[in-house]
Amino acid sequence: MTLTNYWWLLIWLFTGGLALAAYFPKHREMVCGKVEIRWGVVPAVLMAVPYIVWAGCRNDGFGDTAAYRGAFKDAPSSFSEMSAYLDTITKDKGFYGLVAALKSLFHVSDIGCFMLLAGFQLLVIVWLYRKYSSFYWFSFFLFIASTDYVSWMQNGVRQFLAVTIVLLTTPFMLKKKYISALFLIILASTMHQSALLMVPLMFIAQGKPWNRRMILFLILVLVAILYVGKFTSLLDNAMQETQYANMVNDWTSWGDDGTNPLRVLIYSIPAILSFIGLKYIQEANDPVINLCTNMSIISSGIYLVSMATSGVFIGRLPIYASLYSYILLPWEIEHIFMRKSARLVTVAAVVAYCGFFYYQMRFAWGVL
Repeated sequence: MTLTNYWWLLIWLFTGGLALAAYFPKHREMVCGKVEIRWGVVPAVLMAVPYIVWAGCRNDGFGDTAAYRGAFKDAPSSFSEMSAYLDTITKDKGFYGLVAALKSLFHVSDIGCFMLLAGFQLLVIVWLYRKYSSFYWFSFFLFIASTDYVSWMQNGVRQFLAVTIVLLTTPFMLKKKYISALFLIILASTMHQSALLMVPLMFIAQGKPWNRRMILFLILVLVAILYVGKFTSLLDNAMQETQYANMVNDWTSWGDDGTNPLRVLIYSIPAILSFIGLKYIQEANDPVINLCTNMSIISSGIYLVSMATSGVFIGRLPIYASLYSYILLPWEIEHIFMRKSARLVTVAAVVAYCGFFYYQMRFAWGVL
């Protein structure tokens, strides 16, 4: 079942998703020591199932799909060939080893491999938003309508596998169990080395929202933008011993002029709202929202740098933090605005994100 009409990504949310919300009762559960109202596991997973199927059955016409299908074909069909195959892989051996294991041990097809990877990725997203978001449907909607689903689950699969493994560190970050979190981050880095970025970010994101670390981080972002030439030189030197060697030369030769400012603005809205409604966040002092606020600020800062440098390389890094914004935004709307205003703002946000979805899919990517 190849998805050729991308409008179905939204249609299912407004039909099946809302029907599931109406049919299945919500229940109470403990989240960070507080009783919260949450979606049940069954409806949350059912809403995600079509997206797993669509990602698994996509054709080669979008993003890196053809390259991933080629990598699957190159993987050995026999486990005895695994060692020799991995010797030929120079980066991200964990990912290619996983693909080879699925092919040689479980004899899955390329579609089966894509679907298993998509299933893991999206079920982690379901777990994250069902557990920590006060409005699961809205958080899931933001993930789809922002085009993160298409950008990552139908394109940057290798990095997004690392991202979703890193998301599993969320309860460890909330409980400050850093050793357990570091273990998962190191595992994720075998899928995509960029996951190591989360080691410093994990510590930067701790504490109250808009704390001194956040202010210092934003000052460094501003300095990087103002002195972008020196920043890129430092970055190029720092990356020489990694798989991103010559990164700056690559994005220059490719004519990569940075992330689209509209995308930067869209992704920065939760962080902007957190500054406007900081007193409400401080009064609530919810550990989940505190973490999500700081992660949203971090992702906005990295996006600002990517706008002045590279959308292909730097613009791919905020995903490790930006997914937390989809937990933050529904909470902000609910707690910063009055009840009637919150409903109007929610509707306006849904319309605005649908508009962004159309812009990105129609004009930026030309698939609608």
